[in-house]
Amino acid sequence: MLTATEIVRLVRIAVRLGVTEVRLTGGEPLLRPDVVSIVRDIASLQPRPEISLTTNGLRLPGLAASLAQAGLNRVNISLDTLDPETFQTLTRRDRLADTLAGIASAGAAGLHPIKINSVLLRGVNDHEAPTLLMWALEQQVEWRFIEQMPLDPQHQWNAGEFVSAAETLQSLRHAGFSLESIPTESSAPAQRWRVTGVPGGGPVSGGLGSLGVVASVTEPFCGRCDRLRLTADGQFRSCLFAHREADLRTPMRQGATDHDLAEIMRSEIRKKAQGHGIDSASFKQPGRPMSAIGG
Repeated sequence: MLTATEIVRLVRIAVRLGVTEVRLTGGEPLLRPDVVSIVRDIASLQPRPEISLTTNGLRLPGLAASLAQAGLNRVNISLDTLDPETFQTLTRRDRLADTLAGIASAGAAGLHPIKINSVLLRGVNDHEAPTLLMWALEQQVEWRFIEQMPLDPQHQWNAGEFVSAAETLQSLRHAGFSLESIPTESSAPAQRWRVTGVPGGGPVSGGLGSLGVVASVTEPFCGRCDRLRLTADGQFRSCLFAHREADLRTPMRQGATDHDLAEIMRSEIRKKAQGHGIDSASFKQPGRPMSAIGG
């Protein structure tokens, strides 16, 4: 694994090359005991990038305030269900209450906007879409539905469980939500929708808000993608689904200069594929699962 110093050095090089946003993800980034210092050091870079973090929320109650003080701007928290039994089935932990406490602590620390990432599976939690959206509106957070991607560690992605963005939007409208498309920034992965009405037409305690839909599989946005990934063990990737990655850790530990490492990054970016090819018959899932790449 990269040390904190190595992570910050590589981020500094990327920022000097033009990267303006840094997201710490995983796996679970809050398992690193030095995560607060990493955030603080990234926040001290010039120019200062926007810093966000994707987490399951379990450790946020004890860390949210420190992370905010260190310079973290906002968080995405993974939550696929509000049903305790389904939560335990999906996560293998009976800790729904802890995740909800983590969301509350992020809000109390001022880490806004808070976005809730959910993946729906057919026959498991797909019926919860209206419940999740109404809950998000009441909590004044943004719910984000993300299509399930073939990046599971077992390489057993099941198309029969897959729920598309179109299906989810249809289920929300059928439940009584009124949705209005919001113009999206050219490079943003999520299509955003403004909620203009709710089932029954009554008021919502948190007020009406918005939701985001990331349709990576059925509506790929590869042509406008500007994301790059640095794995925890120092590999540089230009795409979630890439089968190649550039090793930064080895040359860095062998004495490479910042210029040398920047050239490796530039070279890998030039080789970025035109698309992930999920809809192609020749598509092959990458060896690394999502937890080892960084979502």
